[in-house]
Amino acid sequence: MVRSDDGGPIRLHFPHPTRLRRATFSPEGRRVRAALLALILTTIPVAAQELRGHGGPVRAVAVSADGAFALTGSFDQSAILWNLATGAADKVLRFHQGAVNAAVTVNGLGFATGGEDGRIALWRGDAAEPVRVIEGHKGPVAALAVSPDANAIASASWDETVRVVSLNDGAVRVLEGHKGPVNGVAFAPGGGIVSVGYDATLRIWPLGDGPAKVVTLPAPLNGVVVAPDGEIAVTAADGRLRLFAPDGEARGEIEIGPTPLIALALSADGATIATGGLRGQVALIDRRSRTIRATLVGPGLPVWSLAFLPDGKQLLSGGADRLVRRWNAVTGEHIGSVVPRAGEDVLAAFQGERGAQVFRACAACHTLTPADGNRAGPTLHGIFGRRIATAPGYAYSDAFKRLDIVWTKETVAKLFEIGPNAYTPGTKMPEQTIGAAEDRQALVDWLEKVTR
Repeated sequence: MVRSDDGGPIRLHFPHPTRLRRATFSPEGRRVRAALLALILTTIPVAAQELRGHGGPVRAVAVSADGAFALTGSFDQSAILWNLATGAADKVLRFHQGAVNAAVTVNGLGFATGGEDGRIALWRGDAAEPVRVIEGHKGPVAALAVSPDANAIASASWDETVRVVSLNDGAVRVLEGHKGPVNGVAFAPGGGIVSVGYDATLRIWPLGDGPAKVVTLPAPLNGVVVAPDGEIAVTAADGRLRLFAPDGEARGEIEIGPTPLIALALSADGATIATGGLRGQVALIDRRSRTIRATLVGPGLPVWSLAFLPDGKQLLSGGADRLVRRWNAVTGEHIGSVVPRAGEDVLAAFQGERGAQVFRACAACHTLTPADGNRAGPTLHGIFGRRIATAPGYAYSDAFKRLDIVWTKETVAKLFEIGPNAYTPGTKMPEQTIGAAEDRQALVDWLEKVTR
């Protein structure tokens, strides 16, 4: 059910709702869904400071150079172009086969999106189709960056590579070395590349040929930005923001919270860093003083994406609640009539249980109860005894559907012993393993208890 801004329901009636749900991710189903989404977007009264329309968590946000428009990408496989002055959706863009994981502004062109399908789409103005498609990755694209001169685009992928493509002549440079999904990429002021990944490394690639400088950190890394003066900031799964000189020398760290940081943005002037995590709170950090200037309190759900408006005075956040919220980046106050409340840590009740501690790395993508539904991954409620790729309402890849696995304590443990890519080829999960047998056992014993 869709609700209007005053809380009243808007009921939309369509024939054969069960058939429609089953067809949502078929080619025809995507066309039907696009039509329904467009209808919903034109039916709901406009709330200029809160952008509603996505049918899944908002994974990516980018703002145009003039601050007039935003492009958002979602796990619902769509991108939406928003008019920020009115809060209205100008266009629903459907191209990627899978989640839209990344979005970035390309000056002089428009926007670029990167998807689970490994492709990058370039969009100009109000075009309903991409003006250019860049292919080459063999895994999902997790992050995008555009060079300062707007002549090249870099992409980070779960295929363990970074690809740098010239927008002038199409020349491609492939950067290899990460041993796991690459989650973040950025251009350095001098033209070099910086990347971070699940292998807990920060890699600084020179402008020309040559090996990267590798900085190994204590936890997997989820995002990276580079300031105009070359300083590097990275976010990690241990809830810490770390800062480095352009050559990789450590310059300190800031503890944001106990849960993984999964969203990161930098204001255009480099003065303010914003980072968000699993519990829905966003920290605004003064980069020069290394202090948390304000904390934006959201609804307690994961914040997947952040983007500053060009003047650095406002910030957009996208998260698991399917909304894009607008914030005053100076005061930390939410803009608009909605007053979000911080949610509870669902794992707080299991303090001291080893299985719950191991599960924290999974909480960004999986819920435990039917009421919380699916996120980037399906809910784990009722997982034991369930055949693979059968959780209701989740869009599985075709490769995943062909696997012959029933989830038991043994098969779940095996998944994390040898890794998703080896055990479940075609999976959307990032590559990850749990090395200690006792930790795997603690996880499955705990899951058996809490997912019934």
